[in-house]
Amino acid sequence: MKNIVILISGSGSNMAAIVRAAEREQWARRFGARVAAVISNRADAGGLALAKARRIATAVIPHQDFASREVFDAALADAIDVHAPALVVLAGFMRILTPGFVARYEGRLLNIHPSLLPAFPGLHTHRRAIEAGCKVAGLTVHQVTVELDHGAILAQAVVPILSDDTPASLAARVLTQEHRVYPQAIADWLSEAN
Repeated sequence: MKNIVILISGSGSNMAAIVRAAEREQWARRFGARVAAVISNRADAGGLALAKARRIATAVIPHQDFASREVFDAALADAIDVHAPALVVLAGFMRILTPGFVARYEGRLLNIHPSLLPAFPGLHTHRRAIEAGCKVAGLTVHQVTVELDHGAILAQAVVPILSDDTPASLAARVLTQEHRVYPQAIADWLSEAN
């Protein structure tokens, strides 16, 4: 069985979309894959309760308990490796990962970013797109590399920016597409890995 470990920091809405897709599309039968664990750097991450309700293993590795990013990433990797992951999926995991961590999971570490990369890497993507006068925004699923929000693009979706959009209204429409595109990109990755 190919184990997928999902990393979250908050509500886990993308994680939930992935779990639902894995069940609905029978990833265990189709790809020999399952969501094995959900790990968060925050004990109050809402997605943990959802994972527990689905009987998915959970763990919390609080980043503030560690003296450095490197020490935190080593502890995080140890928690991930318990599940022998074929794939590690960042789903709203709000930590910049060290080069050593990225190298450890090279080729099997995915992220979703709320912009059409390479435009607007980093934070505040929706505000920045509106302020720049963009007509469209969107999302990108990509391989994680040591350079923030770079790496091979696996999937994108375009969302129009409306004349009355605020960062919050645009974010809500982009998130709806994230819930559709991220599970499909993971399924495509699993299909190619078979």
